Amino acid sequence: MQQIELGTILKIEKGKKPLNQSTECGDGMLPYVDIQAFEKGEINNYTDGVKCLSCKDGDILIVCDGSRSGLVGKAIKGYVGSTLAKISAEGILNDYLFYFVQGRYALLNTNRKGTGTPHLKMELLKAQKLVVPSLEKQQEIVSHIEELLSQLDSGVEILNKIKAQLKVYRQAVLKDSFQGIDKQVMIGNITDSRLGKMLDKEKNTGIPRKYLRNVNVRWLKFDLTDLLEMKIEESEVEKYTIKKDDLVICEGGEPGRCAVWENDESIFYQKAIHRVRFTDGSNPKFYMYYLWFAAQIGGLRPYFTGTGIKHLTGQSLCKVLVPTAERSTQDKIVMNIEERLSTCDFIEKMVDDALQRVNALRQSILKKSFEGGLL
Repeated sequence: MQQIELGTILKIEKGKKPLNQSTECGDGMLPYVDIQAFEKGEINNYTDGVKCLSCKDGDILIVCDGSRSGLVGKAIKGYVGSTLAKISAEGILNDYLFYFVQGRYALLNTNRKGTGTPHLKMELLKAQKLVVPSLEKQQEIVSHIEELLSQLDSGVEILNKIKAQLKVYRQAVLKDSFQGIDKQVMIGNITDSRLGKMLDKEKNTGIPRKYLRNVNVRWLKFDLTDLLEMKIEESEVEKYTIKKDDLVICEGGEPGRCAVWENDESIFYQKAIHRVRFTDGSNPKFYMYYLWFAAQIGGLRPYFTGTGIKHLTGQSLCKVLVPTAERSTQDKIVMNIEERLSTCDFIEKMVDDALQRVNALRQSILKKSFEGGLL
């Protein structure tokens, strides 16, 4: 059967922004499907539909603007947001069109247009070629796709459950490691801490040097792929240097997020970061793992300041209560944690690899379905 260009039968209706919008579904209000609802699967906005494009259950929507341009999904009864479009095609079942376009997502998303907010290239979508068999044959293909994808979804569900169980297990490892320690101390009593240098391009002088920002500090590790530079005078080097075994803690963003600097080469840091040096010979990783555990169970929240954006100020950081033990005990606890978490990381890597293979297989199924490779 001959292929045709999708554009010859495709109908595209761009969504519109409503005149009246609410967060509650009152009288006369129906769901307003925008990009956030599309990505998260949650409806948070409603409208009375004035000047809006309506959609019904099962209509095919495609993202036109933003980082997910080209993503397709099925609508519920309501109205189409301005970042989406409703698509249909003459002589094609909605599900047949849905799976065909879904199989082209990587191409459509990669070839977006625009230097600011990216947009879907409608011309590229229209240029896609497909075979249009009888409606009965289309339904047969759709049924076969859904049978195969259902099997994949079952596998994905199992893999995601494993990831969730690993998260719970990690928390259990940390809880088990620290719950037997009764003695506590304020972290300020065993450390010397300092915030980094204020970033001020107009006032700062000196030699440009690489430095850590809040975004470079992840839990238990650093992301050094995009280090920036700031000017630092020779007289400021010691004050704003992070050295090996320093504990680096975020002051804002995700307050308390921390990692231990293990590189022999030192680095500088900005004001959004606390540099913490232990004055009692403690193992910094012992406290890194404890802060990670405390953050997960909400133990750091009482020390945050600010009504909107939360911060962990230097004064508050010094008051954080942490467990304390002999260095030999700390070392044993750190070793035990890292051995058990290493096993978790190994399992999670296998799970993530499997999820990537599932996604590749999903795309392969969609591609072959419309090339006659499965039926």
